[in-house]
Amino acid sequence: LRLLGSFVIGSGISKPSPYQLPVFSGLTHNLSEGLGKCVKMSNAETISGERNSEGMIFEILKKAVNGTSAARLGRLSLPKRNPIETPNYIAVASRGVVPHVTPDNLEKHTSISAAYMALEDFIEKKNPSALSIPSPDKKPLHTFSCLPEGMATVLAPRRCPAIKTPVGNGANFMAVFTSTGFRNLTTDEYSAAVETLKPDIAIGPADLFHTSTMPVPKKLVRMAERTEEWTDSFLTPRRREALKEAGVSVFAPVLAVPYPIQWEHLRHLADDVIDSISGLAIYDVDLLPDIEDNYEPLVSLPRLSLHIPVTPQAILRQIALGVDVCTIPFVNAISDAGVALSFTFPPLSQSDAILPLGEDMWSSQNETSLKPFVEGCKCYACTTHHRAFLHHLLNAKEMLGWTLLQIHNHQVMTDFFAGIRATLAEGGAEKFEEQEKRFAAVYEAELPQGTGTRPRARGYHFKPDPNPSRINPPAWENFATDGEGIASGVVGAAKAAEGAEGTDTPLVPDVGSLKLEGKGFAEVAYGKQKPEL
Repeated sequence: LRLLGSFVIGSGISKPSPYQLPVFSGLTHNLSEGLGKCVKMSNAETISGERNSEGMIFEILKKAVNGTSAARLGRLSLPKRNPIETPNYIAVASRGVVPHVTPDNLEKHTSISAAYMALEDFIEKKNPSALSIPSPDKKPLHTFSCLPEGMATVLAPRRCPAIKTPVGNGANFMAVFTSTGFRNLTTDEYSAAVETLKPDIAIGPADLFHTSTMPVPKKLVRMAERTEEWTDSFLTPRRREALKEAGVSVFAPVLAVPYPIQWEHLRHLADDVIDSISGLAIYDVDLLPDIEDNYEPLVSLPRLSLHIPVTPQAILRQIALGVDVCTIPFVNAISDAGVALSFTFPPLSQSDAILPLGEDMWSSQNETSLKPFVEGCKCYACTTHHRAFLHHLLNAKEMLGWTLLQIHNHQVMTDFFAGIRATLAEGGAEKFEEQEKRFAAVYEAELPQGTGTRPRARGYHFKPDPNPSRINPPAWENFATDGEGIASGVVGAAKAAEGAEGTDTPLVPDVGSLKLEGKGFAEVAYGKQKPEL
């Protein structure tokens, strides 16, 4: 392997690096795999397919034997948390809160199993309050976010999706976006925060894309090298013991980088740190077939997808590739748009008509409709309220409207994944493939956009571009562009209002300020008779 390091690229000799040897990837992988098996056998995998690492247990209950689908049925168990039946999804939180839903309603009216959080949401101050909060159960992040007891916490350095930063990552830091602006987060700071907050699942630091999703090969090589270095610095022997005692399960990142470039990083995970990681955080699900074929120790690990799906069809594709847990940011966006999701899996409709994936609650057809948001839905919102009430709430900009939509849409996603698991349990991967094709034929390919006004933008809405426009419209603005138009419009409106019955004093009086002062306007007089105007 060392002899292969002096590989010539272009006109010069590059620095010895296994990332720059895609031609010899198969040879080096076979050599390293053989040496690894001669030296030791990983204890991360059992005969039954059960994965037990530092208190977390992952069981593969059913897996496709042949066919094009790699979908699998499993169960992820975390200490003191409700078991997560897989395939499943986790909610995307903002500053520790699922948007529009308070923790008590989260427990009463949803079945969300876990929440994804970003450290950049909590470190806007020099001494973040989240890092100093006392915790009776020794889980400060769970205490700070007030999540239900059975709900797991997943902590990563950046949001999902991550907001673009003006500058890229450095050799030992990540560029992050806090509520007060951009800053650099060192890998040591993130590691210390994980030790302090003690989430149920911690995602290792990764050198993600900065601005372009197709950077030059040299940049891709550097991303893979940095991620491997950051993984080693995150999983030091002392920190491994600390995370083990705290019950923190570490998911190692797999970058959205072509396999020939990051094969050495995957080999490092499979051979060197397999005993210290409990799962994989996948940023590109298209790499899963390569992992299945070349890295057997990684196959039994649970797979958390951070590859953002934009439609339910994309979710089904991820599950077909072998994803166990999905991260779905579009649920928050679709609720903000005033759309109630309406799809099911397997599809219930037998007709040839193509059905929408959601219903626009802003539509005028819902003004007097007493139907539930979606027929047959058993969520709290659909069994308690109707479309006309929600339509009124959205038009009145009432917070309850978006709360009801969030409860409904998360319940639709819960039922969606329950249907996927039932299909896999009943008919296996073959039945799942059949229903996946039927789903694509029955439903539209895109989610509805909504026709109304979204709520005031918050931190998780911002996506800075080179020339960002104002995301929130101004609450107040001038009546006209020139001063004369403003004054004449105000005075005209005031005089028109003066003659109307039952109106208050006009905003602009028809006399000057000096005359008003002479008549005693705004004087505080005790025992004096008020002057007549």
